[in-house]
Amino acid sequence: MGTKAVIRAAGPVAVTAVSVAATPVGKPARRVPVRTCVACRTSGGKRGLLRVVRLGAGESVGTVVLDATGKKSGRGAYLCPTAECVALALKQKKLERSLKTPIGEEVAKALRAAVTAADTEFAASPSENEGIPPDRG
Repeated sequence: MGTKAVIRAAGPVAVTAVSVAATPVGKPARRVPVRTCVACRTSGGKRGLLRVVRLGAGESVGTVVLDATGKKSGRGAYLCPTAECVALALKQKKLERSLKTPIGEEVAKALRAAVTAADTEFAASPSENEGIPPDRG
């Protein structure tokens, strides 16, 4: 279950979304990083979203790739693992705007393949908690 914390400062009030993972009794709750889908603007856990990154330092500066680990350095954007969000982000160029660079056709194909793989994994998952897409509300 997620909670919202209100932080009061000397100026305007800032609201920060924080999701807390379920932990066994007696242990402190771990915070789960919350990210927003660039297409539908819903928030979800970092691990439940697809990350696309424009590589920064290194030999392939400016290249856009799908980041399965979530640890590549560079400018990143997150998408829900659904065909609708990927199609919307590509059609309305929301992903290009977030990454501040054009998205190539090979990256678009990789995104569509990742969504298809995520749908297949979700359908074949024996556990009811694995592969759950982020909240839609």
